[in-house]
Amino acid sequence: MESADKSVEERIVESYRQDEDMMILVFAQWCVNHGLDPAELYRKAYPDQLVNERLARVLELTVSREEAGDIPDQTLLGVLSLFGNDDLAITVVDAITERDQAKRHPGE
Repeated sequence: MESADKSVEERIVESYRQDEDMMILVFAQWCVNHGLDPAELYRKAYPDQLVNERLARVLELTVSREEAGDIPDQTLLGVLSLFGNDDLAITVVDAITERDQAKRHPGE
């Protein structure tokens, strides 16, 4: 019975990791779509972490802005919230605010 329990646990952990990777991909693609550096935003949110290897790995899966579908800001914030990435969500909100201010006041 222990073997079956461990197998179920391993599948749950693997499923969570895959979901986390999808969240990271949504974040990274949103950044690419808006001309932002995902690694830089991540560093702003988590300055004590040196390098996020999963982010680096997932960055290879992003496509150009032209190839990607639109990712609404609220979708990204919802996904980040779902995984408890509040610090990253705050950093994203700051980037959204800067972007929106630049649109309202170009050239400033």
